[in-house]
Amino acid sequence: MRIGIAADHGGYELKSRLMKDLVRPAWEMVDFGAYELDSLDDYPDFVVSLGKALSKGEVHRGLAICGSGVGASIAANKIRNVRAALITDCYSARQGVEDDDMNLVCLGGRVIGYELAIDLAIVFLSATFKGAERFRRRLEKVAALECG
Repeated sequence: MRIGIAADHGGYELKSRLMKDLVRPAWEMVDFGAYELDSLDDYPDFVVSLGKALSKGEVHRGLAICGSGVGASIAANKIRNVRAALITDCYSARQGVEDDDMNLVCLGGRVIGYELAIDLAIVFLSATFKGAERFRRRLEKVAALECG
């Protein structure tokens, strides 16, 4: 599975650690930046690139990190076919995929500890969409909103 990861300055340190610790034979990490710590960079510059790649199927899941995770979530959800959420607990990381086919997790680099962040990422990346009719029906209603 190809996993995209992106962060601004607020999530740069967390992204760097996650990239190293999420190395698995079945997971290929794709870095969408930031590639250096720059306190003047802007989260949309990195999160939007990740979201577009996710929307096109170039990556299968994504992790977006900014200071609080809120801005990353707002930006990511503007992109068609991206289902992003700010996640702070393992239940939501798993259930968001199983029931809602969430494909991008947003994390707050300044508000979440590293051990929880790695647990959330692993739970999210290991979860599978259940695909039940009721879940697909709900996702169709959400997708219809993207068309205006």
